[in-house]
Amino acid sequence: MPDLKLSSRAMANGCFYLEAQGFLDAHTYEDMDRLIQNIFARNCYRLIIKLERVDYISSAGAGVFVGAIGESQQNGGNLVFLSPSSNVREVFDLLGLSQIFLFADTLEQAVRSF
Repeated sequence: MPDLKLSSRAMANGCFYLEAQGFLDAHTYEDMDRLIQNIFARNCYRLIIKLERVDYISSAGAGVFVGAIGESQQNGGNLVFLSPSSNVREVFDLLGLSQIFLFADTLEQAVRSF
């Protein structure tokens, strides 16, 4: 079963940068959710999430972000997706989530969207 690799780091501008690689689905979404909740616990709500190397995302995986965006925005932040793979972008489009979330092609664009 393919897995999900996650990395994260705080940025100097008050944003938090997350990078995911692999499959974000019913078997791995809890790892992403736990990481986001840990970042929120640090009172950081401005997340840049790089999904360029995510090969597959299920509705369960996308649901993590749906659950997180409300808390993020209630605390003055947001989620910005950096360079999502074509597979991820297609799922977001099919689920109607492209209307809700912000997308950026470069890290600089993502930072400016805050």
